[in-house]
Amino acid sequence: MQEIERKFLVTDSSYRTQAESSSRIRQGYICSARGRTVRVRIRDEKGYLTIKGPSDEAGLSRYEWERELPLNEAEELFRLCEPGMIDKVRYLVPCGNHVFEVDEFHGENEGLVVAEVELQDVSEPFETPSFLGEEVTGQVKYYNSFLMKEPYFRWK
Repeated sequence: MQEIERKFLVTDSSYRTQAESSSRIRQGYICSARGRTVRVRIRDEKGYLTIKGPSDEAGLSRYEWERELPLNEAEELFRLCEPGMIDKVRYLVPCGNHVFEVDEFHGENEGLVVAEVELQDVSEPFETPSFLGEEVTGQVKYYNSFLMKEPYFRWK
């Protein structure tokens, strides 16, 4: 139940041709308090409820619990969500022994593209695809729960 991941900005669109699949994700937050988020997500035609705990000091690791929900229940839970919605397409890009999740944001976060890789251990090595740019692991402004409140278009 511990999630370990590193996050990077994406420098070009080559991930699209390297992706083995993609899916649309819409998500909202019932609670977006730092250190305890409750997220409702619809990914393609499936619903999910996710609870995340606080990140460690480096922002690499945190508690995560997730359960699949029927689509209609996820849609109902959207009514309980705080204002703001995340809308993105996620591309799954294999690289070496890992799969990078590349999120291309839409709506108020249009223009932001972020890649994440999940690891088994904080010091686990991984191959880096050519589209990776600056590492932003632990930078709160790139958390989806923050982007919901302070969308990317306002940063400029």
